[in-house]
Formats: sequence, structure tokens, C-alpha cells
Amino acid sequence: MPMRDAAQVACVSKAFVRSWRCHPNLDFHEKTLGLNFNTLVDRIMKNHSCIGVKSLKFHFPKALVSNKGSCRLDGLESLLLSIVKPGIKELSLNLTVDGNYKFPCSLLSDGNGDQLRCLFLACCHFRPTVAFGCLRSLTKLQLTMVHITASELGCLLFGSFALEHLELRYCSEIVRLKIPFLKQLSHLGVVHCNRLRAIESKAPNLSSICFIGDLKVQLLLAKACHIKKLDSSCNNFAFYARTELPSSMPNLEALTINSYSEMVSTPMAPSRFLHLSFLRVALGGLNFDYLSLISFLDASPSLETFILEERKVRLLVFEDLSDLRILPKHHYSKLKVVKIIKFSSAKSVVELTCHILESTPSLKRLTLDTTHGLQRCSVSKSGKCIFMLKDALAEAHRGLLAAQTYIKPKVPSTVELNVLEPCSQCHAVGL
Repeated sequence: MPMRDAAQVACVSKAFVRSWRCHPNLDFHEKTLGLNFNTLVDRIMKNHSCIGVKSLKFHFPKALVSNKGSCRLDGLESLLLSIVKPGIKELSLNLTVDGNYKFPCSLLSDGNGDQLRCLFLACCHFRPTVAFGCLRSLTKLQLTMVHITASELGCLLFGSFALEHLELRYCSEIVRLKIPFLKQLSHLGVVHCNRLRAIESKAPNLSSICFIGDLKVQLLLAKACHIKKLDSSCNNFAFYARTELPSSMPNLEALTINSYSEMVSTPMAPSRFLHLSFLRVALGGLNFDYLSLISFLDASPSLETFILEERKVRLLVFEDLSDLRILPKHHYSKLKVVKIIKFSSAKSVVELTCHILESTPSLKRLTLDTTHGLQRCSVSKSGKCIFMLKDALAEAHRGLLAAQTYIKPKVPSTVELNVLEPCSQCHAVGL
């Protein structure tokens, strides 16, 4: 039940108010409490005993943060102190914009944080010291736009023996991330920490990494060979992935590559991804040759799913597709699903698609999406497709023509072909 409804029912029902006062999960959000955020929070808390709270979430609207970034919610710290007690398992504090609010580290000391499993902080200062103690039950930690240094984070991580999931987003004060020997840590996410220069991990069972940032960041992992899932967004990462990852992360099973600017085409190399079953590649670059991506396919004998998203910025001109390059056939015996998002009339994309069709007897489904691959009006909440620029619509219709002319005739009867074109209801047909 939404917080507003729960509070209203509590006003008219004695039975419900007794239940409400011991309700273990509290979620204060501007979307449910509206403009009278302060007043309603105070009123709700007066009707709540604060006994046995297991989950507390605060999502503050921008209106509650001053121009100087300081939080103006009356009694915030005293309110937190009254709720965060031994037994709480989830704490989420989001100030919406980067403010100067200093999260009280003492709030989680003296046993208050002993059973805490999930901690999410956004847009505040968090300064743990060596005297911080330990969060022995913490399994998930996410810090977003939080002012914290690497040494302060180390004080927090040092006693978090049960930590499984660590995610840092826009934490600009961290220069060298050092992760101690955390035996349970399996996932690490680092997103746009702009001053970061190195990630050093002693976690022996780390198996999943999501990294968005600069390719120059050093990745020093104690057990890199244990990594099974890598999601990376860096310019020129496709070249790096093909030449370096097979040796440094030989047990990869799922690889996602995002590169808005790939300067050179993917090289052929003798190294292989023996266990890779899922590959998603989103690439951009004026001179990138998409046909060169067969280097990944040739190197991945266990590949089952291949997804390509074009981010190529080109002049809107028709390419001559009368003389397509034909490479020697290969045998991709495990590949079953291929999807190309923003499928266009780019010659190298058509060549890559034809090569896959001719070299993949195991293929079950081929999807050529000439749009941006997002939800359509039939399933979106707004009832409309995502807006497409006129140039993108023009390229989508050329991609549709290329698919019908060069791809469809090559599709065997055993393969399900889906060609998705712009919705005629949401997008202009005449171009």
C-alpha cells in the first residue's frame, strides 16, 4: 500500500493504526507524499512507533535542498536516530542533488548496523574512520555521488565480511580503489568515477564487473581468471577486448562492450574466448568496419547469443551494395540468436549479416531492428514509441529496404526472421 494511503487509513481505522505503528518497511518519496513532504513525514512518524523497522528509504525532492546544497529537512538527523536501531536491514538515503549533508557515521555504530544488509547513499558526505567498526551483515553497498575517499571507503569495507555487491557511481574523490580480501564479493560496479586511476582487488571470488569510464584505468585483480561477466563502456574497448581479454579473463561467459568511438576495426587474433556464450556489442565510429566483428565470432566456439547495436554516424547517402565482400564460410555451431539494433544500409553491416547466415547452421532467430531497440507503443506506459529524428527515420527505411533485398532471400526456412520497422502510427511514413 502506498505511504499516503496507509497514513489515511490509519486515521480512520483503530485496527489498522495499531498495525501501521509496527509496519517494518518505511518508504518516504516525493512521488507518494507530494509537495507537503516535510509535514506529511512528521505526521506519519508521530503515528508510527518506530519499533521493529526493517527497511527505511528516504528520497528527498529537490525542493528540500537549498541552493548551497545543504539539506533543509527539519530534524533529519534526529529522525534517522529515532528509526535506525539494531535490527534494521535496509537503509536508503537519496538527497536527489549533490548536497553538503554529512551522513552521521555514528548512526551505524554501537550495534545499530550489525544486521544491516543493504546500504544505499546518494548525494551526501560519508566519512568513515578506523573507529567506524564493522557492518558484519552487509551484503550490498551502493554509493552514488557520495563524497568519500579511497581510505575512508577502505575503513568501511575492512569489516564488511559478508559483502557480495559493491557499486560506486560518480564518486569523484576516489583515485585508487583498493578492495580488501572480501571472500563473498562477487560483483563490482564502477561508473564514471572521474579521478579514478586504478582498481586493485584482493577479492578471490569476484566474478562480475561493470565498468564505465576511461580505458586507461588500471585493473589489478587477484583472480582475474575467475571473472565470468564483464560489462564495459569505454572508447576503443572492442580492440582492447579482442586483443587482451582472452588471456587476462579466459573464463568469460558474458561480455558487453559499449564504445561510442572505436578508432580502428577489430583485428584478427589467435587467442580465443572458449567459454563465451553471450556477446553484446554497441559501437560507433566513422571508419569502423562491422564485418571485422567476425573476429569475435571466430574466437568464440561456445557463443549462443550475439547482439549488435550500431552507433555509426554517417552521412545519409546510399551505399553501393552491388559488390558485397564474401569471406570464407565458418562454422558457428552453437550460435542460435542474433539481433542487430539500428540495422542500417551500411555495407559492412549487410556483409556481416550475410556472413552469419551462411556460416551458422544452428541459427534459430534473426532480428533486424531498424529502430533504436526500445519499447514500442504497444507495450510502453506512455502508449507511444520513442521519438526518432528525421535522419534516423530515413536511415531506418533504407535499412528496411536493404534487409528485404539482400538479407531475406538468404534466410533458410529453419530460421525465424524478424524485421522491425518504425511504427506507422508514431512516426511519419513520408520522408
